[in-house]
Amino acid sequence: MQSAAGTKGGCRQTLGFTARAVRFCLVAIVLSAALLSGTIAARAQSGRSPAASEEAAPAKIQELLALLADPKVQQWLERQGQARATAGSPAEHDSTIENYLNSRAGSIHKQMVALADAIPGLPDQFIQAAARDRAVHGEYGRAWVLLNLLVFGVLGFGAEWLFKRMTRGMRRHLDDSPMETVHGRLRLLTVRLAHSLGTVVAFALGSIGLFFALDWAPALRGLVLGYLIAFVVIRGAAAIGDFLLAPDQEPLRIIPMDTAAARFWGRRLVVFVGWFALGWLIVQDCSALGFSFEGLQIVAYTLGLGVVALALEAVWRGPIAPREAAEPSSSEVHPLLRSALSIGIVLMWVLWMTEPGIDRVGLGFWFILVCIVLPLTIFVTRHAIQHLLRPPGASDTAEGPPNVLTVCLERGVRALLIIGAVAVLAWAWNVNLLHLAGQDTLFARIVHGVLSAVIILLVADVLWRAVKAAIDRKLAETADLGQPNTDEGRRRARLQTLLPILSNVLFVVFVVVAGLMALSAMGVEIGPLIAGAGVIGIAVGFGAQTFVRDVIAGMFFLLDDAFRVGEYIQAGNFKGTVEGFSIRSVKLRHHRGPVYTVPFGLLGAVQNQSRDWVIDKMMVGITYDSDLERARKLIKQIGLDLAKDPEFAPLILQPLKMQGVEHFGDFAVQIRMKMMTLPGEQFVIRRKAYAMIKKAFDENGIKFAFPTVQVASDADPSTAAVAQHAIELTRPTAA
Repeated sequence: MQSAAGTKGGCRQTLGFTARAVRFCLVAIVLSAALLSGTIAARAQSGRSPAASEEAAPAKIQELLALLADPKVQQWLERQGQARATAGSPAEHDSTIENYLNSRAGSIHKQMVALADAIPGLPDQFIQAAARDRAVHGEYGRAWVLLNLLVFGVLGFGAEWLFKRMTRGMRRHLDDSPMETVHGRLRLLTVRLAHSLGTVVAFALGSIGLFFALDWAPALRGLVLGYLIAFVVIRGAAAIGDFLLAPDQEPLRIIPMDTAAARFWGRRLVVFVGWFALGWLIVQDCSALGFSFEGLQIVAYTLGLGVVALALEAVWRGPIAPREAAEPSSSEVHPLLRSALSIGIVLMWVLWMTEPGIDRVGLGFWFILVCIVLPLTIFVTRHAIQHLLRPPGASDTAEGPPNVLTVCLERGVRALLIIGAVAVLAWAWNVNLLHLAGQDTLFARIVHGVLSAVIILLVADVLWRAVKAAIDRKLAETADLGQPNTDEGRRRARLQTLLPILSNVLFVVFVVVAGLMALSAMGVEIGPLIAGAGVIGIAVGFGAQTFVRDVIAGMFFLLDDAFRVGEYIQAGNFKGTVEGFSIRSVKLRHHRGPVYTVPFGLLGAVQNQSRDWVIDKMMVGITYDSDLERARKLIKQIGLDLAKDPEFAPLILQPLKMQGVEHFGDFAVQIRMKMMTLPGEQFVIRRKAYAMIKKAFDENGIKFAFPTVQVASDADPSTAAVAQHAIELTRPTAA
């Protein structure tokens, strides 16, 4: 009961940490999406000209306006102006950082003043936008739009209901499908994903498909279509959340967490995506209705502030772990993580707001976003992969090395996420990696070399982790050596001996090869390094002959299969059970506890006492008047009884028997016995045999001999008794 409760608590704790990571990841992703919702609107605003909406301008003026509205052209003009200003003032040329900070602070101040000046006129812009809307859509234009949205939304849900009814048998089959194997679980989840996507497609066809089948006014078509697309996006988010989290079906849950957390984050995902979609439409609508650029900024920043509020609420109120499973020490960590994430969220919003336009996001914003999202996404995907590929019947907290497929997927996804994060940063910082690779500048070579080195190291990490997982799995399978001196036992002992050494060698090979390839990708000539390493290796070989001798001796010991892990050996003054190897030494555990670390070069001749069989010889002394034939029969019967004992029968190869009289002693006849047992098992059997011999001899009148002193004399017996008493008095007394 205690182990089951501990396992349950560990599972709940793991699921709680996973829920926390999912929460952080979802909040950061949706936050970035919502904050960037103004980008599209800003581009629409920059491309919109009030004069062009009222009357057509000449073609060349249109080209000039479009060229001036291009953000890259604006940046170039700004740089040219700064360059002229810098060239005209030599005193300022010596302080580039100070100029940048001053110009940056001045632009932020100018932007804040412009936004503050635009706030009083914002109600008038809303009034003018409402008037324009009535002029375009009529008196009841908005009500008509809402009615159309309601009708097409109902049609979309009706189409989804028909799809679910048509696939009712398939869903029933999904509920009854077995999930005992990993293959069955993945196949079931694939079918479930197809069904979830089918519901979204049915909703889209029932709403947007029927909308396109009717004839609409151009202005009304764009407005209604935008909101219908937003509804489809929200419905898709709900389907994705249901597929990943499965709030009502825990066996089908991909991201491991408890049911309460799954329901919480499923709802939050829909709310976040809905806020993003509707916010994007609101900004687009305001841009089309003639809002000024400052007014559009105020609307976008307000919507972004709402996203910040939703994100902070989710961070601080989201479930982390069940109360009964939470550890006291975990309460000290959770507030720290929440505070760090909250600071990052607020800082991203501030960095976005301080940019000159809502379509421009600074380098700091993207850097913070990647630093938040990347580790949390890696954490979530790792636990999701482990949850999906866990062995049948194993819990999420089951101990033991993972399988090779799990490690390959974990590390492969991790490498792809890191590469994707680098690509996102390059895109955000306007760095064309493909164009940069073809340039011959110092900066281009450095960037290309660093990126190539990162990719090489990530690939090497995936390969090494896969190899290490395979070795660890094999070591775990052979941890139990089984029955000694059997073919299977020898094979497992051999693997336990060689696989750790192979793992160390492969690790060194991967590190050296990956390091050389990374240096080569960065433009470093590795030819001289290899040659220098060879020269250094020769010098080290001459200077470290003892080390080289130990390494070579160890290689030959292993090739000769002289000893294995778990065997008892003796070499000179060193003896003990082999516990492990290094590249130059072996660790021996003495039977009394001490551990010897012996270099291979000092072993010399090795006596292995754990191979095949061992013959144990025993001797006892009986008196001269004992019946030797009777003793022989008793010993033979004892050997047969031991061989029939279920405890000792598998350990005895040849039963105990008497070999005969070894020699005649001063006071005893020494008889010799022997038996053949498995190595290392003779000691227990010997103790049992001695006890049985003592009991059998006592019952059959065979006496054990021991030293005695007899005194004889021709004198009076009383005189002899006195002499005997004197002898006894001269003997030392026992302590």
